[in-house]
Amino acid sequence: MTDIFIAGTAMTVFGRHSDRSLEDLAGEALRGAVRDAGCQVSDLRAAFYSGVTNGPLQGQHAIPGQVVLSKLGIESIPIFNVENACASGSSAVHLAVQSLKAGTNDVALAIGAEKMNVPDRAAAMALFEAGWDVARADENYAQLIGIGEGVAIPEGSESNKPYSRFMAIYAALSRNHMRTWGTTQRQLAAVSAKNHQHSVHNPYSQFRKPFTIEEVLAAPPITYPLTLPMCSPLSDGAAAVLLCTAEGLERIGADRQRSIRIAASVMRSFSKRGPEQPELHVSRLAALTAYEMAGIGPDDIDVAEVHDATAMGEIIQTENLGLAAAGEGGAAAERGDFTIGGRVPVNPSGGLESKGHPIGATGLGQLYELVTQLRGEAGDRQVDGARHAIQENGGGFLGYEEAAVAIHILTRN
Repeated sequence: MTDIFIAGTAMTVFGRHSDRSLEDLAGEALRGAVRDAGCQVSDLRAAFYSGVTNGPLQGQHAIPGQVVLSKLGIESIPIFNVENACASGSSAVHLAVQSLKAGTNDVALAIGAEKMNVPDRAAAMALFEAGWDVARADENYAQLIGIGEGVAIPEGSESNKPYSRFMAIYAALSRNHMRTWGTTQRQLAAVSAKNHQHSVHNPYSQFRKPFTIEEVLAAPPITYPLTLPMCSPLSDGAAAVLLCTAEGLERIGADRQRSIRIAASVMRSFSKRGPEQPELHVSRLAALTAYEMAGIGPDDIDVAEVHDATAMGEIIQTENLGLAAAGEGGAAAERGDFTIGGRVPVNPSGGLESKGHPIGATGLGQLYELVTQLRGEAGDRQVDGARHAIQENGGGFLGYEEAAVAIHILTRN
């Protein structure tokens, strides 16, 4: 088996960048990743560009990678455009890994960039409506909302402002988890408060304001049981990962000690399982494959970054990854198991809820955090002794689960 390493990685601050272009953001991430690896742009042999908003928001419906990267000095090499909804960035990494393992190149770039904060906010919000079967959108929505039935919705817990229907879906998933396992709104608030407190120490986070559990509960409602701090924002930003074979590391002169090995890279798509079959969840199946590939198990994981588009997302995914037993994710968060200093810190970056969620850059930003943790360079948010890390990044929704899921396990040399 060919070992693949992350030799360099970088990201911009996620947030509102009204005064910066898409190319400017991508350029910062590219230059940072190349500098981190100690090489030059000319050393790249292939690039995988992740962008979801380029077409609908900027009008660049085709070849966005070639357009953006050519302005940054990358041309002639193969450039592939990757779209897999919110899992696009991690999908780009997975494809880069496969290209390296196939021997078609020895140094590959995965980069994602988004400008989501545009004057037409409705257009940005509408992007999420494309993340399922648009021919059956109303049917899909009704089916998913239905799994949240049977939980009383308190008066005044619905926002009078427009929000993505994906937030309503997460709310239904939350109510289903509450009804099935006894999860509480307070446990959701504990996840959110933990992530916002982690983000205080992340200079790349969109929000760096700490919240207590009580403040999260008292915040403006979105739709029960979700309140505003429990949900990810619209974000601009970019992130990049530079991957190498062992031969590639030697060719560019990268520091082997700071290079982080990708022990597993797994992608799966949804299946037509029922809501009563969580054991067949796409993330759980992908995680089992990744653990087998890496030769480790959930108990070996020291730090995790998971896709918390809402606080409920983190609870579901920590259970799918085996970091908590089924139905125990909320209680584990409330106990502090997933806080820095706890049993297995989850989202030390602050997660999507506070770090931000620029769709095509999101998964790459997660990997930036885990590489930083495994290098021991995370400063005040450092997880002591981190050696093994896991990332989960999902995109879209089909059936009762994410349409696409990527899992990466990283290991320190």
